[in-house]
Amino acid sequence: MKPHGPKPGNWRLFRVWAGIGLQSFGGGASTTYLIYSTFVEKRGWLLPEEYNQFWNLSVMTPGINILALTILVGRKLGGVWGVVVSLAGLLLPSATITCLLTAGFLRVQGIAAVQAMLRGVIPATAGLMLVVGIKYAQPLLKEIKAEGFLRLFISLVVVLLVTLAIVLLQVAVALVLIGAALLGILLFSWLLPPPAPVVDVEKVKEMEEIHD
Repeated sequence: MKPHGPKPGNWRLFRVWAGIGLQSFGGGASTTYLIYSTFVEKRGWLLPEEYNQFWNLSVMTPGINILALTILVGRKLGGVWGVVVSLAGLLLPSATITCLLTAGFLRVQGIAAVQAMLRGVIPATAGLMLVVGIKYAQPLLKEIKAEGFLRLFISLVVVLLVTLAIVLLQVAVALVLIGAALLGILLFSWLLPPPAPVVDVEKVKEMEEIHD
């Protein structure tokens, strides 16, 4: 399956990222949701599986995950210049507005209405994080389910273990990711190797005819 939308030009890519940056109220959760919604659902420039791979790579790298995700998406859609315009579009407009809002907030932070607004943003952000988590899980669960019940069960157990390690044991996120990666190597490479890819006989014949 291929993405169903043509790749954008650099100027269009800049405008799309700028729109995401200007709408990213609520922090990383809203930004992540907007990136997924824009590039996967609305524009069709990325497949859900591609987006999840980019996000997993971003999580495994130090630093700001959203910037790493922006770089990967920009490179996929526009090469080196795609990276440049994506970062510029995401950061420049939003950073300018953030600086202005910060300067103004120092004058109104003590107002009761402002404090009430901030308390209302917290549950809204939690809801966005839940939506993002569900969207990330859907293609993964679909793929794992197609590979068999045992693989689905083991994947759910890994999800539960990671949740318990972070929430109850308060293990550092970096250590949890390293442990999950090592556990994934053990389970999905040695004990449960991925199934062999299905060969499309008709496509093979077509390629042979082309080469002949």
